[in-house]
Amino acid sequence: MATSPDRQPAPFFEIIVHDADVDPSLIGLCAGYESGEWRSDQCARHLTEWLPEFALTHSEREGIGAHNAVRAVAKAAAAVYTSDQYHRRGELGELMLHAAIRQVFQTIPAVSKWYFKDARNDTVKGFDAVHIVAVGEALELWLGEVKFYQDISRAIADVVSEMERHTAHDYLRSEFAAITNKIDDSLPHAGRLRKLLDPNTSLDQVFDALCMPVLLTYESPVVSSHSQRTAGYVAAVTDEVRKHKRAFAAKSLPAAKRIHLFLFPMASKTRLLQSFDMRLKQCQALL
Repeated sequence: MATSPDRQPAPFFEIIVHDADVDPSLIGLCAGYESGEWRSDQCARHLTEWLPEFALTHSEREGIGAHNAVRAVAKAAAAVYTSDQYHRRGELGELMLHAAIRQVFQTIPAVSKWYFKDARNDTVKGFDAVHIVAVGEALELWLGEVKFYQDISRAIADVVSEMERHTAHDYLRSEFAAITNKIDDSLPHAGRLRKLLDPNTSLDQVFDALCMPVLLTYESPVVSSHSQRTAGYVAAVTDEVRKHKRAFAAKSLPAAKRIHLFLFPMASKTRLLQSFDMRLKQCQALL
């Protein structure tokens, strides 16, 4: 199961908005409808397809075949969480960010953060995604942030505060040391990534290579009030996500960073969490 731009599950999210020529850029994602219902179950099913790539190392993913595929899926599912307190956990948002940046930007996941855990069901601090993109001779470092919330105003406020903390020089050096220790030798561009994160490399050079994908979820009146994808729905949700993007952009954002804002409006966070938790536990039961 090689990790490359063209080896990934079939796309699920519809990109309703992609304003690429603004800063920050905006990507509005849509789960869509089926039989008059918001597709929470289908979204959860799609996200479980990403579990091996999300939670396993590059070497483990490379070793998946017919002889061990079931065990690999179960191991990946167990690495995320096994707690019954799923409504208090944010891993689903991190999995969604992983899927979104892979689908839209064809990034390569560099480090599985689940190998930072000290114990099962620990929450792992730090960046919510560590991916790379090779652009010619240059290497882009994608460090992601997620707020899997119901309320968009709270999500914006909390993520901006976290972005400020996470781009402080001391914090970055500490995170880079931890990330470097987890880089799989078989990862494409592993040597270039280690060099970029080396303490002897100027942070100015790192900042030149840095992208920050940010995923914010929220419960949307527009999504809740519709039952199918119509031209009216597309226009209304487009207006809604652009309004929230303006609120985000008006905040004091880290300077000199390329920020890609993903907004995912939902009908019900609870329904999506319930559907995902059920499927996650079904995968864990395969062991």
